[in-house]
Amino acid sequence: MEVTAVDPQLGAVFYTLDQDPVERPKLVRQTDSCLLCHGSSQTRGVPGHLVRSVYPDPSGLPILSSGSFRIDQTSPLERRWGGWYVTGTHGKMTHLGNLVVKDQRPAVQVENLAGLNLTSLQGRCDTSAYLTPHSDIVALMVLEHQAEMHNLITRAAMQTRLAVYEEIALNKELGRPADYRSETTTRRIKSACEPLVKYMLCANEAKLTDKLRGTSAFAEEFVRRGPRDARGRSLRDLDLETRLFKYPCSYLVYSPAFDGLPAEAKDFVLQRLYNVLKGYAYSRDFDHLGTDDCRAIYEILVATKKDLPAYWHDAPAAP
Repeated sequence: MEVTAVDPQLGAVFYTLDQDPVERPKLVRQTDSCLLCHGSSQTRGVPGHLVRSVYPDPSGLPILSSGSFRIDQTSPLERRWGGWYVTGTHGKMTHLGNLVVKDQRPAVQVENLAGLNLTSLQGRCDTSAYLTPHSDIVALMVLEHQAEMHNLITRAAMQTRLAVYEEIALNKELGRPADYRSETTTRRIKSACEPLVKYMLCANEAKLTDKLRGTSAFAEEFVRRGPRDARGRSLRDLDLETRLFKYPCSYLVYSPAFDGLPAEAKDFVLQRLYNVLKGYAYSRDFDHLGTDDCRAIYEILVATKKDLPAYWHDAPAAP
């Protein structure tokens, strides 16, 4: 069994658990054998998670000649979940879940009409050995958001630590004050952290054109776990009609990984986030956020995120 966890300093960490019966089962840390794929350009050059969509043959192997897709929240639904089982309804929207390519046509030409809007996997696979008979479409959507968000947090943290480390060494060599901050280092931190801000505010998210409905209690349980403001709002509230989240800001802002960002990265992200939500920094990347969205996200964060800088609390203008 393969197990992965997210470490605030290291990013994705991988383990295996042998399935032979033993008196004391042991998780074994894996490094290069997993990082060949999970520490590559596919995970932004850092130890990370990778969600793929493929065209599977009857044995379950991907038909590599037909290509594959790297999936995150920006991926159109019609490219998602190839090689996965999917349960849930999604109206007229299509996806590649539950598809097995059996004939000789190129996989990309195979229609998936029989794999859409399934509420049960009965007759497709034996689910009795698993903890749940569901492969809930809402849970898969959340997984895809979460995997890439963690990758971007890890990249921002590692690139910022590297930039600061190299500047400290350079300052020493050039006889500059230890806390001197060059424009180059500032640009490096921005380059590492700006993609994180965009993703956490759901920039370029794939639009939903029909309502999603899962087949398990996942959605209700996911929403229930969210911290809430005085009006009962949470960043875990789901929309599922036009987008994934009702308030388009990642709930991973509460995660140990986000809290473990280096001070320089965290300062940049929170300042940039504040400026976008308060309307002090226009960018077309955030045109999808309406005034009500920005106000709601800001109010929820002020009420539920405990370690925000002082300027977040009723500041009259951006510092």
